Amino acid sequence: MTNLGLNERQVKAVLFAKENGKITNSDFQELNGVSKRTATRELTSLVEEFRVLIREGTSGSNIIYKTVGP
Repeated sequence: MTNLGLNERQVKAVLFAKENGKITNSDFQELNGVSKRTATRELTSLVEEFRVLIREGTSGSNIIYKTVGP
């Protein structure tokens, strides 16, 4: 995954999502010890730039991220 240009935190997030079926902003924060804003920015990047996660939900704590494909 690092060949895609993902940083270490993003790789952890994708692996977490694959293992658990999803990841939330709170999961990302806890997993990587970062702020809510950093988690949001990096998860958004995984959805929009790298296209390895998809976003489900409308806002706030209802949003979850799942891996694309199997």
